[in-house]
Amino acid sequence: MELADVTQHQRILRENALLTQLGGSRAMVRQLAHEIKNPLGGLRGAAQLLERQLSDPALHDYTRVIISEADRLAALVDALSGPGQPPHKETVNIHELVQHVGHLLAAEVPAGVAVERDYDPSIPQLRLDRNLIIQALLNLGRNAIQAVGDSGRIVLRTRAMTNANIGNRHYKVVASIQIEDTGPGVPPELKDTVFYPLVTSRETGTGLGLAVAQDLIGRHDGLVEFDSRPGNTVFKILLPLDDHELG
Repeated sequence: MELADVTQHQRILRENALLTQLGGSRAMVRQLAHEIKNPLGGLRGAAQLLERQLSDPALHDYTRVIISEADRLAALVDALSGPGQPPHKETVNIHELVQHVGHLLAAEVPAGVAVERDYDPSIPQLRLDRNLIIQALLNLGRNAIQAVGDSGRIVLRTRAMTNANIGNRHYKVVASIQIEDTGPGVPPELKDTVFYPLVTSRETGTGLGLAVAQDLIGRHDGLVEFDSRPGNTVFKILLPLDDHELG
């Protein structure tokens, strides 16, 4: 009798399935991104006209936020709708990005929801597209907020994983950014399709957040995976580190 641990093999098969899904979902995301661009232009123009009509300069801060966010989303739409342009990478501290997202999420959560942080200081600086990573983290974080409802806990966690695989690719070190929540979990019937566009368990959901996050992380040769059961769901971003980043 021979016993073998098939956990790693099953994980590789699952990640390869997620990578296969990415190709199909990316085409639909590009089509949807193209449809979003025109309304964004109208939103920005309306904010500019409103700013000219406001006599109180203090109110201009609000219109500038609208214009700034419209510009950021327009840049994101351009990145999503283009023919797979490479990300505009720069050297960043991943914890600075996670901390920024944590502040944004903390401002959105109900009073009964705690946002906690658990960082691994050993992760070196990475070369990433700052805006794309922030958007992916926001998508996952806002899903967690909707999952926990009025009370619960969300944890932003980072870890360095050594000798790790992403699908069939092996890396010396992989940075793992995890968003954990205490919500009810991903419904079993959606676990195989949750990263496809327009797949959602919420009546008011668009089904785009996870598909877009997977696309943005895929542009960094990374992957979003998850483990979910009632009371504990973890969405995990895996980002490989190259030899230059490892020093």
